[in-house]
Amino acid sequence: MSPRVGVVTFPGSLDDRDAQRAIRLAGAEPVALWHGTTDLSKVDAVVLPGGFSYGDYLRAGAIARFSPIMTSIIDAANDGMPVFGICNGFQVLCESHLLPGALTRNDHLHFICRDQKLRIENTTSAFTSGFAANQEIVIPLKNGEGSYIADERTLDELEATGRIIARYIDGNPNGSRRDIAGITNEAGNVVGLMPHPEHAVEAGFGPSLDGLTFFTSVLSRLVNA
Repeated sequence: MSPRVGVVTFPGSLDDRDAQRAIRLAGAEPVALWHGTTDLSKVDAVVLPGGFSYGDYLRAGAIARFSPIMTSIIDAANDGMPVFGICNGFQVLCESHLLPGALTRNDHLHFICRDQKLRIENTTSAFTSGFAANQEIVIPLKNGEGSYIADERTLDELEATGRIIARYIDGNPNGSRRDIAGITNEAGNVVGLMPHPEHAVEAGFGPSLDGLTFFTSVLSRLVNA
């Protein structure tokens, strides 16, 4: 039986179907999860997709953090379940304190949408184990509040413990501190990434197939657990 990977839909989510498609192409079974329930439907991993949950009121991800399903996801993540937050999902993970720091307005104060080059620096997390060390990839980026910030002590700790999974290269698109595009928690099961791997999973759609490896990585982790 294929692993089951849940994708949460919040009010304002817009990349949930794309995430489900990526999961299916990776070889797992996507399971739709609704924000208003605490039931995770016996999934093996969870994806928090991109979009504008609750209209990005207050701060991006700030209200979604209090959705009923997040109570279950926080508990499951703390017990080791793989959880992947993409763009708005990354914002929700930071607001939930599953990951440190915060995502703020792009330093140029404009929404940005482009294909973005990244360097994968951590290949031990649940969602990056299929990459080679320092592999360079290209996947789409689209955000208005994508600038990752944290205090210097936190940034130094992320560097020292190898928890920066990906950095922007060939230009920083949003002012993220130390060119950070994605991070992981200490255990490696919770990952946040600002660019969108789910839009680069099939030939003819997107700039590459590089995004698929994020999803096949967790599938491999679940199958071999």
